[in-house]
Amino acid sequence: MERYKKANEGIHAPEELKKKAAEEPPAAKRLHRAAWLGAAAALLAVVLLVGVVPRLSGIQAGTSAPGSAPALGGDAPMSSPASGEAPGSDPSSPPQAGEPGADLPAAVPLAAAVYPETVPYPSSDDSAAYHAWEADVRARQALAPAEDGLAPFCAAALPEFLGNSGGENRVFSPLNVYLALSMLAETAGGSSRQQLLDLLDADSVETLRQRASGLWQANYRDDGAETSLLAASLWLNDDLEGAYHQDTLDTLAKDYYASAFSGEMGSEDYNKALRGWIDDQTGGLLKDASGKLALDPETVLALVTTIHFKARWTDEFSPEQNTEDLFHAPDGDVTAAYLHQTDTGSYYRGEGFGAVEKPFGEGGSMWLLLPDEGVSVDELLASGAAAEFLAADKGDWPEQKFLQIDLSVPKFDVASDLDLIEGLKALGVTDVFDSAVSDFTPLTDLAGLFVSKAEHAARVTLDEEGVEAAAFTFISDKLGAFFPDETIDFTLDRPFLFAIESETGQLLFVGVVNHP
Repeated sequence: MERYKKANEGIHAPEELKKKAAEEPPAAKRLHRAAWLGAAAALLAVVLLVGVVPRLSGIQAGTSAPGSAPALGGDAPMSSPASGEAPGSDPSSPPQAGEPGADLPAAVPLAAAVYPETVPYPSSDDSAAYHAWEADVRARQALAPAEDGLAPFCAAALPEFLGNSGGENRVFSPLNVYLALSMLAETAGGSSRQQLLDLLDADSVETLRQRASGLWQANYRDDGAETSLLAASLWLNDDLEGAYHQDTLDTLAKDYYASAFSGEMGSEDYNKALRGWIDDQTGGLLKDASGKLALDPETVLALVTTIHFKARWTDEFSPEQNTEDLFHAPDGDVTAAYLHQTDTGSYYRGEGFGAVEKPFGEGGSMWLLLPDEGVSVDELLASGAAAEFLAADKGDWPEQKFLQIDLSVPKFDVASDLDLIEGLKALGVTDVFDSAVSDFTPLTDLAGLFVSKAEHAARVTLDEEGVEAAAFTFISDKLGAFFPDETIDFTLDRPFLFAIESETGQLLFVGVVNHP
């Protein structure tokens, strides 16, 4: 995880100020931090972390998954689906056990997001309980905005962040990054905000706010049947107490479910609180990444978003059918463990690829895209054909057949750590990285802030029981239950793409598997 560098890289502080600070005792250094921030370009660190839990065996009907996002400020029921309003926030509520501020007084809560309760999946054959659970799921899905901006964002972002992989595995969560950039837009103003709105395909920050809130509620699920936990937080510098605009913090808590904390930037206790919060939200899977994360004393804000997901297949693979065979990786053949299954379903043809769908038990599905012989995953991404297919209504896709599909897919555990800054610049977001032109007045009146760090760490695993990734419900409208007259061998024995899509059509994860 080499990209988790010190957060002060890129600071241009006066050399005499740096020298003076280095010679001062710790107490004097802390007193001078505010002066440093006023004299130099301060830091705005954006850290995007996506996590999954590596064991599916913990999923049991009627039980909450470990690592559930804490209901900071206390639990509250969802608002009426008809109103479309998000739960509010209660900055005065004390932190709960296990939260930053409860175990570590270094993190003082300033704004607390109230997380929704979800109806648990029934642990017995209780039809009334099942219908209550199903009604809760459908009500939250109905809050997903009809126009969410994810499709155009994916069309631009997938080639930029997944293309030119250089033979490496890559994973990218469009929803996670979209929500993080939406939060960043809330803290920005002027052209800094407009560039983010353009990338996120929103005509105003109000539109973006409504979309983000709807997306969050539609994709948050902690019912014991399927886990799809979203969380966000802001980490503020206590030397700047009073410099942050509370109305912006309250908006982020209410509409983005982002709790805000204040503490001594650069202290080990505050770094521990940050890492602990990330590990709690991601089931501890990204400890290698979070353990290297440290914020410098000059950091003004760290913004963190997380996703934690796990679900089982509708039809699990039988371990008895597993085989070992070659996978034709870019740098040479390797041996991989393959899962096999024969079933009927729709096979889709696109420009330069074939695709099949593998559904999850309680909704949602994984798409597997295999480039044609002679077509690389980078070429497929660059052409836009993959993004077009993933964004399309599959029921209207012109080239599909109902076939018997002999599926062979390698078990994989893929992870990547992406630095987003250069990619975002290439996509037109430049002002937030330049202290001379950046505008963060909605957050604070301090001048000279700029984003110094934007990281995205993610991991997805696939095995006999299911997938760990970001996903939600999607039920495919197939072509009917007639007996197929053709069979296709769909063997993913060379680099391929995968995507996980919710029932409401959002792309939650997209990845490139070059090495299973």
